[in-house]
Amino acid sequence: MLPTVSKGRSASNSRPNPMFLQYLRRIIKKRHSVPYIGRVTGMVVNSGLGEARLMCGNKWILNTPFGKCFTYVPHQKLYYQHTKYHKQTKNQWARDDPAFVVICSLLLVVATSAYCAAYDHSSAHAVFVVISVLLFHFLITGIVLATCCWFLTNAYLREETPNSHVVEQRVEWLYAFDVHCNSFFPMFVLLYVIHYFLSPLLVAHGFIPILLSNLLFMVATSYYHYLNFLGYDDNNDHLYLATVLPFLERTTFFLYPIGCVIVLSPIFILSGFNPSRYIMNMYFSQFQ
Repeated sequence: MLPTVSKGRSASNSRPNPMFLQYLRRIIKKRHSVPYIGRVTGMVVNSGLGEARLMCGNKWILNTPFGKCFTYVPHQKLYYQHTKYHKQTKNQWARDDPAFVVICSLLLVVATSAYCAAYDHSSAHAVFVVISVLLFHFLITGIVLATCCWFLTNAYLREETPNSHVVEQRVEWLYAFDVHCNSFFPMFVLLYVIHYFLSPLLVAHGFIPILLSNLLFMVATSYYHYLNFLGYDDNNDHLYLATVLPFLERTTFFLYPIGCVIVLSPIFILSGFNPSRYIMNMYFSQFQ
């Protein structure tokens, strides 16, 4: 007897859906899935949407895609453990939900608009500043850094597999961009939100503004590179979490920029360089 196909199913299920089209489709279409319990107490991670809910007392909070921005900041290692389950269920390391990228972009637009409202006097120039910051500070810089990390991991940091029967694994470019977005958000909080409220002090003349500005930038950039390292860590067994990308090795390479930042910061302080004044002068001429 020949096998038959039921009417409720399509015989074309074997045709794979391109990852980029699936990624873009999630912007306008929401799909439900079954949640699983994470290893950290009080955390539920949704395996389909990548959503996380943090329990505070007897209430659940941050149960929307917007909450991922604030939930994953103190639980980056949990997120990358979730990435491992995502690979097992969907056969891809990258998230297929673009909500995190969209929300980060919107938050960056709001923060830049606040700077323009405080320091700019031209609406046309304010629009230019918002667009340029969104493109160059987040998207273009993220594309360049993700491409560099994607190339380095696949070309130099992958383990050699002596067994020819083992499936060769590679880092996806979208996953590298996800790592950039996860690392960017804490830096956004430090250099766009906290910096905004401290900007009257940081752009002033004197040694104290120079010191505080350099320390703030040092902490923000160092934390960015540390979170970037966690995304590729080949020994991510902290908090009893297994390795995220088991086919990578020598991933401590991604920690080297932190050493450069720590070395350069005292030089900038002693030379009188104020990064806050420098960046503000790029967009607002009143700090000349």
